[in-house]
Amino acid sequence: MIRAVLDTTVAVAAGKSESPSSPNREIIDRWLQGQFTLLISRDIAAEYAIKLRDCGVDEPTILAFLRQLALLAEIVEIKYFHFRHYPIDENDIAFLLCAMNGGATHLVSYDPHLLNLDIHYPEVDFMPSLPFLMTLRQIEPQ
Repeated sequence: MIRAVLDTTVAVAAGKSESPSSPNREIIDRWLQGQFTLLISRDIAAEYAIKLRDCGVDEPTILAFLRQLALLAEIVEIKYFHFRHYPIDENDIAFLLCAMNGGATHLVSYDPHLLNLDIHYPEVDFMPSLPFLMTLRQIEPQ
């Protein structure tokens, strides 16, 4: 089973998108359908809410998303804090902590700082939304 951490850039793009064909919205829809396990930490949930609010997403939409997270996402307890290689951007630490503590198979982001960590963490596939969506589509039952 795919266990993924979605960077704020992906969650915000999904939340702001009005297009039904948005790859980011499709990723969220596939998570809601149980096609992968979404890993979050309390810090990530708080960051999602702040960034969605900052981007003008209305409060009812934000609250509905947070309820979905609480009910359906796997909340990762952060137990260890040491990295083999630290991210350049300190804002990326919460996502890497969640991925490493939660046994993530994928970390999905548009952030080049996060994507460049793939050479230090070969056990996690770091990728943007579209390649991740292609991965999800390939494992669908025929």
